[in-house]
Amino acid sequence: METLMHTCCAPCSVSCIRQLREEGIEPVSFWYNPNIHPYQEYKARRDTLMAYAPAIGMKLIVREDYGLRDFCRAVCGDIDHRCGRCYHIRLWETARYAAEHGYGSFTSTLFVSPYQNHELLRQTAEEAAEAYGVAFLYRDFRPGFRAGQQEARERGFYMQKYCGCIFSEEDRYMAAKRKKKAARAALEGQKVLAEKGIQSVVLREEPFVEAADTLDFKAHLMIWMPGWFNRKTEIRTFTCEKPE
Repeated sequence: METLMHTCCAPCSVSCIRQLREEGIEPVSFWYNPNIHPYQEYKARRDTLMAYAPAIGMKLIVREDYGLRDFCRAVCGDIDHRCGRCYHIRLWETARYAAEHGYGSFTSTLFVSPYQNHELLRQTAEEAAEAYGVAFLYRDFRPGFRAGQQEARERGFYMQKYCGCIFSEEDRYMAAKRKKKAARAALEGQKVLAEKGIQSVVLREEPFVEAADTLDFKAHLMIWMPGWFNRKTEIRTFTCEKPE
C-alpha cells in the first residue's frame, strides 16, 4: 500500500520512512514547501531529498514552487501566528494532489517534529482530507525524531538551522539574544550569592520553540542553602520574554 507523504526535508523523513515501511506502507515523497526561504536554503533542502530518495528506492514527486512572495502575502496579516497558515498551504495541496492522482491516503513528515504544533497540524490535515475526500494517515512520528536526526547526520545530510520561512530565520537570531540575556541574569545572581559564601549552579532551559508560540527563555539558579545535613535547595528563575 502506498501513501503520499508530504516531505518537509530529508532529515525529518528518515524515521518516518522507516516506521511506515515497517508497517508495510510504502511512502511516496511529495516535495511541496513554498514556505522555505531564501532560495539557497530551499535548494539545499530540496536537493538533499532528491539525492536521498533514489538511494533508498523511494519515489519522489517534486512540486516545484519557491513561493517567497505568495507566502509572505498569505501570512503578513499575523506573522506571529503564521504557522497555521503555513500548515494549511502545504497539507491542503498534499491532500489535493493525493485525491487527484489516485492515492488512498496522505501524511506528512511534519508530524515527526517536537517543534511543531502537533494538534493544529492534525486538525488541518483532517480538514483537508474531508475537503478532498481522501484519507489522512495519522501517525505520531515524534518518538523517532532523535534517532532520525542522528542517522541524517551520519549520512552527511544538510541540516537546517531553522523551521523554514524567513520569519523563523529571524526568530532564530532574536531568540539567541534572549537566551544569552536570561543566562547573564542568572550568572549575575550566582556571583552575588558567591560573595556571601552561598553555593549555586546555573541551569539553562532549552525552549519548546514554534513560531506561533511565545519564545521565552529561562535560566534557573539552583541555590544550595547553608547546612550540613539534609541540605535544601532553592530555585530562582530568570526569564527573558519575547517582546510584544
